[in-house]
Amino acid sequence: MNFIQTRGIDENRPQSVTFSQAILAPIASFGGLYVPETLPELGEEFLTKHLNSSYKELAKDMLSRFEIDIDTDVIDEALSLYDEFDDKSNPVPVVKVKENLYISELYHGPTRAFKDMALQPFGIVLSSIAQKRNENYLILAATSGDTGPAALETFKNRANVQVACLYPDGGTSDVQRLQMVTEDAKNLKVIGINGVFDDAQNALKHLLASDSFKAALKEKDVSLSAANSVNFGRIIFQIIYHIHSYLELVRQGATAMGEKVYLNVPSGNFGNALGGYYAWKMGLPVEKIIISSNENNVLTTLIKDGKYDLRNCEVVGTTSPAMDILKSSNVERILFDLFGYKRTRELMNDLESKNAYELTKDELSTLRECFDADFCNGDEGKKYIKETFENDGYLMDPHTATCLKSYETCSNPDIKTIAYSTAEWTKFSPVIANALTGEVDAHDIDALESISKTANLEIPAMVKGLFTKEIAQDTIIEKEDIEKEILKFL
Repeated sequence: MNFIQTRGIDENRPQSVTFSQAILAPIASFGGLYVPETLPELGEEFLTKHLNSSYKELAKDMLSRFEIDIDTDVIDEALSLYDEFDDKSNPVPVVKVKENLYISELYHGPTRAFKDMALQPFGIVLSSIAQKRNENYLILAATSGDTGPAALETFKNRANVQVACLYPDGGTSDVQRLQMVTEDAKNLKVIGINGVFDDAQNALKHLLASDSFKAALKEKDVSLSAANSVNFGRIIFQIIYHIHSYLELVRQGATAMGEKVYLNVPSGNFGNALGGYYAWKMGLPVEKIIISSNENNVLTTLIKDGKYDLRNCEVVGTTSPAMDILKSSNVERILFDLFGYKRTRELMNDLESKNAYELTKDELSTLRECFDADFCNGDEGKKYIKETFENDGYLMDPHTATCLKSYETCSNPDIKTIAYSTAEWTKFSPVIANALTGEVDAHDIDALESISKTANLEIPAMVKGLFTKEIAQDTIIEKEDIEKEILKFL
């Protein structure tokens, strides 16, 4: 399968590229992104075939339908990393929480967040391509809290790869920050910036498109790629768990094969939701995809009103910081799929030049056939955390909690909903401790102990050990100095 470009083709690029080319150089013509030229059709026959398959068997067959140019032994090695999750027989448990509401738990990997689902195998795939081509790569990662730890974990000590990870200083939880700054592998560089996630992501996109930066890397015999979800190497692995989650409902007798469900996705950069959208287009029975946001609710406004307007917006710090994002990169891939490359390029040019764009009435109608949305503020989220724990015996993180509001406001209660839990409770313990007991200003380690006692849950050793590990990465810089700092690292 080949990959094409969301904003059309400039004169310097081929009309289409292979999967390996798309993940090695993920930014396409005019600053656009790569998308599959076509999507494989799976349908009910595929779903029935995999009703009793393992997660790895499902994943391998789905990847084979994309006909990607990656050797089978590399794919097998990449998928074998799911064996290191909490339960190798079921790395993504799906748990009933309320009548017709099921939570797909995507956080059972090494960094306790959903980014492991895609980045664990992605690290092996990209490193193997680099070795096969005898090339060295700098992998850029910008993180609002979860991509960074997962990218560092998957790429540490891998051959032919170095990683520069950008995060907003003060914009992550303590656990997320410690997961990054305690990494000591020589091929990793963690850089805190005085700014917000959008600053880090803008810097990443600028560097990926910068000819002068690429020229400076070329002098060092280094090529450039990215671990963010602008890279389709991330997205392809995110399609799989939506299919798995649906099959889990069928296995549990919660739904019949072919019956439609809602996919309810807490979303910041939209990669998780995009994976669900592609699964739907490939044949997964979906009623609609519901986007759950926090106070940074640009996606709600887009889906409700057709307006993406950042002119009077600033990122608001919230209790769900991994979603504190205003520019959601993967919306572009949805625009391309619905409206084509010419309109996508026009809309993205408006966003870049005017900081806003607006869909036509017909375009909004088309978007709303696929998506609905609502947002949940921090106080509402803590209320859902407390009530769901006390009434249903289920403990969730503040990002997952945003799904509870949109479950109530956007879905037909007679249709099953799969909501996606993107992080373990350990990643955001002060918020959860405050929700459960009212305690305020607790340090992460104290909040973890409090929740452990209240909920009778053990703190995972990988999390508890962070608080005694030595800090190996202490760089904090202004966003204007990012390029200089990365070149210094190399």
